[in-house]
Amino acid sequence: MKIKASGPGMMADFTQGIGAHVRGRFIEIPESKGAGYITGFNWGSDLRMLIRNFYLKEQVFVEWTNKSIDDQKHVVFLLSGIFPSMIPSDELSPERANVLICGQLSSAVVNMPSNTVFGSVTIGVSQEFLHKLFGHLDHPLVTSILEASDSFVFETGISPQIVNAASDMLNEPVPEDLENQYYRLKCEELLCHIFALLLKRDAIPASRMHIDEIKALYAVKEKLMSRLAEPPNISSLAREAGMSEPKLRKLFRQTFGKGVFEFYQSARMQEAARLLKDKHLTVSEVGYQLGFTNLSHFSRVFEEYAGIKPKKYSSTVTAPA
Repeated sequence: MKIKASGPGMMADFTQGIGAHVRGRFIEIPESKGAGYITGFNWGSDLRMLIRNFYLKEQVFVEWTNKSIDDQKHVVFLLSGIFPSMIPSDELSPERANVLICGQLSSAVVNMPSNTVFGSVTIGVSQEFLHKLFGHLDHPLVTSILEASDSFVFETGISPQIVNAASDMLNEPVPEDLENQYYRLKCEELLCHIFALLLKRDAIPASRMHIDEIKALYAVKEKLMSRLAEPPNISSLAREAGMSEPKLRKLFRQTFGKGVFEFYQSARMQEAARLLKDKHLTVSEVGYQLGFTNLSHFSRVFEEYAGIKPKKYSSTVTAPA
């Protein structure tokens, strides 16, 4: 399904396009299309938050154009895969867990794959407001976000603190009269946890990137994610990205906070944990599926990542309650 949307938000067009029901501040996905809801808060021009907790039976593309962007610079924080799955099922896939930070876009194509659980929070915040919250932080990456005037993108993983803060918001924790204040505090708390992760990165000034370089880096990322059984060939990836190997290494680490191989290995172990936990595969099945020919080596790498051997991890997460 394709939906064309315009204006400062896409929710009205999305709601109409899929025939969703509106109940107060909730947009409820109709049973014929999936399940779950979208909701959000707007605290003026400085801060707003959108919560998505749903899945769709049919793939949806939203072509969004916003010609009314004002002169005030905004930054978007997209926290994906931070809610527990609303419907545990082998037929539904979770979205990838990460935090994407970028400048506000004037247009975008939003792809919502079928049978994927979206458990995400999107925060839009003005750079002026970010200065008030985090202007005191002395770190080149923070400065890049607060001062950026061109296209930029940074990505990081999620922390247990982000997951806990997000989960708190799912259970209607306060009376309706206090919701506005409560969710604003949670919104700012999530921003604090994101900046705490950014402060752990190397204090190296970020290089400016052209939009084509950003697209090339994400093409490299997608190739890594789609070929987890194959170790990355930096030379080949650099040629496809139209960059030298040193430039690819530098911009990839700047954007994702990890080197190419480190990112690949981390994604590999995340997939291993998912296959052990959600698909209930054996340790040998997971190891061979992810390209390991030596299961002892797989066990060591997994333990370095998860702090526990894969066999013990598997028995822990699959044990009956």
